[in-house]
Amino acid sequence: MPWATNPLFKPSTTEATADVEAAAANSGPSLGPNPDPSLEPSSSAPQEVPTSADDGFKEPTEKFTAHQIFYIFILDGIGAMILSGGINFAIAYAMYANEDIQTRPIRLWLFPNTLAGDAAVTIIIQCIITWHIELFLVNRDLRKGGVHPIGFIPEPKNRLMRWFMFLDRPEETHVVRSFVHWLSFLRSQMIRSLIIAVVCFPIIWGPSIGFLVLSGTWGGDDWYYDRVWAPQVFKLIQGGVLGLLTTPPMVIFWLTRCGWALKNNEERYGER
Repeated sequence: MPWATNPLFKPSTTEATADVEAAAANSGPSLGPNPDPSLEPSSSAPQEVPTSADDGFKEPTEKFTAHQIFYIFILDGIGAMILSGGINFAIAYAMYANEDIQTRPIRLWLFPNTLAGDAAVTIIIQCIITWHIELFLVNRDLRKGGVHPIGFIPEPKNRLMRWFMFLDRPEETHVVRSFVHWLSFLRSQMIRSLIIAVVCFPIIWGPSIGFLVLSGTWGGDDWYYDRVWAPQVFKLIQGGVLGLLTTPPMVIFWLTRCGWALKNNEERYGER
C-alpha cells in the first residue's frame, strides 16, 4: 500500500522495482551468444524482491472496532488528559510556586504574571504540540499495523474541508525529504494545528477565565492569587481538558485520512 511521502518516513524507491523488471526482461531467451556461461542467472538462486515500506498497513474498517475505540478514546484520549494535565501542573508549579508575589503579584489580567495570558498561550502551544505528536505517533502505528485505518467516513464535499483533510492537493514538485519539502510539510501541519487552536480557544479560554475569577481574590484593580495552589490546579484542569478534547479528533483525523489514501491508492497525503 502507498504511504505518505512526508519527510518523517522514507518513500518506497522506484529504482528497485525498475531493476527487478529489467532482470525479468533479461531472463528470457538470448538472441546472441553469451561468452561467459557463469554469468547466466541461476534459476535455483533466490531472487530478492523488494518489499514496500507499507506492508504493515491494515485494511480500513467499515465501523469502529473495539481496538479503535480503545486506541482513540482511552489510550490517546485519557492518556493525553493525564499527561497534558500533569505537564501543565508541573510547569505552573515551576513558574509560580517560588514567585515573590509582593513585587511580582500573580493576577488574572495584569502583567507580569497574568493567568489569562498564560491560559491563552497554553491553548495555542498545546494544540500545536499535540497535533505534531499525533501526526508522528498515529502514522507510525498505522505504518506498523498497530491500528486499523477508518474506512467508513465519507470524504467531505466542502472545498475548505477537503483542503483541511489534504484532499485535492496540487501535484508535488519538490524532492522528497529535501529542505524545501520539509518547509512545505511543516507549514501545512502548522497551519492546521493553528486552526484547531482557534476553534478550541473560545471553548477552553472562556471557562478558564470563569474558573480563575471564582478562585481569585478581588484586590481593587484585578483578581489576585497565592503562589499555590490555584494556578497549579487551574493549569492541571485546563491542560487535561484540552488534551481530552483535542487528541481524539486528531487521532480520528489521521486514521480517516489514511483510510481514504489506501482506498484511493494515493501515493502521498498529509503534505499541503
